[in-house]
Amino acid sequence: MKKIALIISTTLIVLAIIALWFVMGPNVNASNDKYFYVHTNDNYEDVFVNLKEKKLLSSYFTFDLLASFTGYKKQVKPGKYEISNGMSVFNLIRKLKSGRQHEVRFVINKMRTKEDFAKKIGANFEADSLEAITFLMSNDSLAPYKLDTNTVMTVLIPNSYLFWWNGSFKKILDRLKRQHDYFWEGKRTNKAKSLGYSPEEIYTIASIVEEETAKESDKGLIASVYFNRLKKGMKLEADPTVKYAMRNFELRRILHGHLEFPSPHNTYYKTGLPPGPICTPSINTIDAVLNAPKTDYLFFVAKPDFNGYSNFASNYQQHLLFAHAYQKALDTLILRKKAKTN
Repeated sequence: MKKIALIISTTLIVLAIIALWFVMGPNVNASNDKYFYVHTNDNYEDVFVNLKEKKLLSSYFTFDLLASFTGYKKQVKPGKYEISNGMSVFNLIRKLKSGRQHEVRFVINKMRTKEDFAKKIGANFEADSLEAITFLMSNDSLAPYKLDTNTVMTVLIPNSYLFWWNGSFKKILDRLKRQHDYFWEGKRTNKAKSLGYSPEEIYTIASIVEEETAKESDKGLIASVYFNRLKKGMKLEADPTVKYAMRNFELRRILHGHLEFPSPHNTYYKTGLPPGPICTPSINTIDAVLNAPKTDYLFFVAKPDFNGYSNFASNYQQHLLFAHAYQKALDTLILRKKAKTN
């Protein structure tokens, strides 16, 4: 009798150890998946099927049993969850049940179009690119933000943001609009008004400056050229606006035929500012525009030493001299490159 009792107790101990191993042991195979996603409106069955499809667990019976025992089946929370190889079923369920999801670090840098923005949304969030672009192309959707399809990109202040993965595109835009308002609140808006422009117009000028130069010391000077041209009613004649209008950002040289491309964004074709930005300018560029020096410059052209800086002129005759020097240097450079390839 004692022998039978010993066998039973030993068996129970072994079974308890095995059960404990299935619950607390390394049950998660996350060698190919660093994150597990639970979508909005997913129920427990959706989660369970997703785990099986991704082949993440050694024992789905243990997960299902523990999900019932802990009440997770009725407490599914959407989100992006970081998982690790060798994680236990217990720790996985505890994380999923708590809703302790991994934050998305969303970096806004230089983007040119709404399509670029929508694509980036789709690559980082539950909201897909179709949902994003549909929202961005709807004036009705954008009206509560006091934006339209031309100005909506001005809401993007380049920076690094932390978001939750799940939720609608509207939820993301709400957050970005709050950051935008905080950025412009106070001195920046006041500075823009003192210059006679709205924040959206300053942003649009900054977007052209951003595309014109990478040299910080030239940004304010280029902005002064545009301010002076706008005051005189001259066309801005900014090459980057032609590329944007044509949606040809690989265009190396702007030819005469390009200048006549009919678009409100083409500042050779239309007088005044484009109806919206042609890219998302950096904070430094926005501030350079707001603090542009007062000059009498009306023209600028790249320096002939190709160092990335520009020569500035207050009259057309002086500008022609600078432009001729640059063109001569460019022709010489092209001839040298051709000679090397022959």
